[in-house]
Amino acid sequence: MFEENHTVITQFIILGFQNLYGFKIPFFIFVFSLYVITLSGNFLIVLLVSTCHILRSPMYFFLCHLSLCDALMSTSIVPKMLHVVLEDGSTISLSGCLTQLQMFGWCCTAECYILTVMSYDRYIAICNPLHYSSIMEFKFCLNLVICSWVLGFLFALITRVLMCRLEFCNQNTIDHFFCDFLPILELSCSDTSLLEMEAFMVTPFILLFPFLFVIVTYVYIFFTILRISSTTGRQKAFSTCSSHLAVVCVFYGSLISIYVSPSQGFSLNIKKFTSLAYTMVTPLFNPIIYTLRNKDIRKAFGIFLKKTQNQFCHRMSN
Repeated sequence: MFEENHTVITQFIILGFQNLYGFKIPFFIFVFSLYVITLSGNFLIVLLVSTCHILRSPMYFFLCHLSLCDALMSTSIVPKMLHVVLEDGSTISLSGCLTQLQMFGWCCTAECYILTVMSYDRYIAICNPLHYSSIMEFKFCLNLVICSWVLGFLFALITRVLMCRLEFCNQNTIDHFFCDFLPILELSCSDTSLLEMEAFMVTPFILLFPFLFVIVTYVYIFFTILRISSTTGRQKAFSTCSSHLAVVCVFYGSLISIYVSPSQGFSLNIKKFTSLAYTMVTPLFNPIIYTLRNKDIRKAFGIFLKKTQNQFCHRMSN
């Protein structure tokens, strides 16, 4: 029961990045450019893996889903963020805010699991190469990916259902550039203990345990690589997992710094720019590092361009 001077909130105000002043338009152009490059790069990887026969290994199958996840995660955040930057703040309905939180949570959790699955794939490829084909068969890989998407969706859905039970009154200002979990929780005037308990119980299964699994697999990978006698063999083995390791460090590092580390001592602006690391930088970083460092993807891109050019010339000649 609310007191008479309490107003039930059904709409939030997202403040975004304040005090941009003359940098608002350049920052808008910068973010928009990164978003276009992110979508182009990730959808290009999805297209290449889906159409090119030389990219039919489990590693590229997982990379395809990682790129799809990155594209969806960016799309759940950036379009609204651009409007917030351009208008120096923007309103969003309660249902729209929870939908954005659910979509972002789904993609973010799925990405955690897909990165974990990719580390397992690299572990089998380097530490147990003779049994790689029998272990990483397509049906098993497909089940791993389906589990990643389904678990991400279920965890995000549970959070949304619990969020829908909260009541918001008086305060409706979100000092962030999107509807993140903690800023929404801070605005509630009802009991949030159930949600806090849910976050406390779920976070280890989303962040800590997968991250520890990645660390353990790379420890085994590292010692296996050291036992390889030839320098060329060590370099080839390391090159197959260096791209994935770089992405893991950026993604998990920024997530843990936001959701696991203590919040005291960090300003809101620092947290906002840290959040940019996993909402914008990692989705952009993935296609760049995988396309620049991977000869198979570069080769597949050349085949795709040649095939597209031949089809265009054939149509023009007709």
